[in-house]
Amino acid sequence: MSQFWLYFRLGLDHVLDWQAYDHVLFLIVLVASYSFYSWKKVLWLVTLFTIGHTLALILSVYEIVKVATDYVEFLIPVTILATAIFDIATAGKKLRNGNYSLLYFTTIFFGVIHGLGFSSYFKMIAAGSDAKFWPLVEFALGIEVAQVIVVLSVMILGFIFQNIFNVSRRDWILVTASIVIGIILPILQESYRAL
Repeated sequence: MSQFWLYFRLGLDHVLDWQAYDHVLFLIVLVASYSFYSWKKVLWLVTLFTIGHTLALILSVYEIVKVATDYVEFLIPVTILATAIFDIATAGKKLRNGNYSLLYFTTIFFGVIHGLGFSSYFKMIAAGSDAKFWPLVEFALGIEVAQVIVVLSVMILGFIFQNIFNVSRRDWILVTASIVIGIILPILQESYRAL
């Protein structure tokens, strides 16, 4: 297996691993309130999350930024909870343009936090290798392809529930965000105890 496919597959598997589903939970609440009609906003959100995520990986791998793993592991569920609460608070409401700026900035910032969470894993698998940049790019590409798979899956599920089962958009958002909150609260409590 070539080096590209090795790191690409590691990035892909790391996001889609059911034992490490915090990344998937974040993506679910990030896009649950959007439909295929809002594909430009979804594209912006996922791209901004990717930018923050990749920036954090670069800063961490090149040891420009060092953050204690325990704090990052605590902040990741905080980002998921905050995004789910935002979904609940805005379900059925239209955001004003000014609120999108805050949403975009927050998405980049949350991407940085999630990227810092992946950085320790990446450092572990790339330990001993002199080349860091290309393996980092290959790993990040695997992560991003996995994110696209998750986002499309959530949007397809949303389409099915809203258009075939006639679940209102508001109810879809409320139920999805509530399920994610129910999953993330014990993880948040456990990561808080680990601090």
